[in-house]
Amino acid sequence: MSEQRRIKISAGPKNRTTREARLRLVAISISLGVGALLMGAKFLAWSLTDSSAILSDALESIINVVAAGFAVLTIVVANRPPDQEHPYGHGKMEYFSAGFEGSLIILAALAIIAEAWGKIFHPQPLDHLGVGLLITAGAGAVNLVMGVAIIGVGKKTRSLALTADGKHLLTDVWTSGGVVVGLALTMLTGWTWLDGAVACLVAANILFAGVGVVREAFGGLMNQTDPEVLHAICEALTHHRSDHWIDVHKLRAWRSGSMAYADFHLVLPSEWSFKQAHDEATRVEEVLMEEVPGLAGVMIHPDPCDEELCPECDRDPCEVRQELCTSKRIWDRETATYGIFEDSVEKKEGETITADAGRKDRQP
Repeated sequence: MSEQRRIKISAGPKNRTTREARLRLVAISISLGVGALLMGAKFLAWSLTDSSAILSDALESIINVVAAGFAVLTIVVANRPPDQEHPYGHGKMEYFSAGFEGSLIILAALAIIAEAWGKIFHPQPLDHLGVGLLITAGAGAVNLVMGVAIIGVGKKTRSLALTADGKHLLTDVWTSGGVVVGLALTMLTGWTWLDGAVACLVAANILFAGVGVVREAFGGLMNQTDPEVLHAICEALTHHRSDHWIDVHKLRAWRSGSMAYADFHLVLPSEWSFKQAHDEATRVEEVLMEEVPGLAGVMIHPDPCDEELCPECDRDPCEVRQELCTSKRIWDRETATYGIFEDSVEKKEGETITADAGRKDRQP
């Protein structure tokens, strides 16, 4: 059978896409406004106490506001539909936003350490700690609510920029929590060196979070495999499985912002005509575009079956069958992605291309 390829690009149901885009923009705009208010409150607390720990919290708030402002621009650009110059959309802009935000988180952590390290060895008296504690605790509570909500919206709308912003807010919560604990201990013990020590510990946690955000952003820019999309595709293919779909292999899936793309090889009966294979590939595309959330494009390469696959095929009647069916392939991430790399699954001489974990015994 001649090779046949078909690309189907879609932004999904129009109403749902528009609703998700509006939700992303509203969420990040609220994050920006609330972040600006909390930043002002934290700098007020620092001016009252002269605490390095509170200053570390306030410095991170600056990063929150700058990153949220950049994320607003990013989401506006990422929501643009595909065009001739950007046929896969503008979603990768979100990875730049996440990488930028992660880098700012790392810089904030280093700035905090630089500010607080000297105060461990040369502590200074602190004033108005009670007021500073109340302001910091209140800001932390607000950020906790905002962070959880923003991450929820980010996951619901498949926005890495929103998810990164929410994670950044949660690191701010850890910062505020650490500051509150440290200052409370300072008030109880009189050990003013705890102020600088707590700030450094908080900075270490922030640094770890920033590295994680940058790593995730690089993964998206390099078309890292998305396990959730692979799983969703395998589930949809299994649920709608037809006897004509003999095998699936070389499945790949990746994301561009909130949109996902996939391609794979689909083994169909060898006696079928070119038109039959074309129509069946189109039907599979329609199933996947409907069933897999966020899937914007899928490319299917039909392959003809051969006698090696007879033991795994239960199609009946079959004009070219050479052996009875003894097992049927279960499509999962391991079996459906076979063939992308030659060494992905060890194959002994004389074995059919399959994985034992992907078989389900059945009577011939």
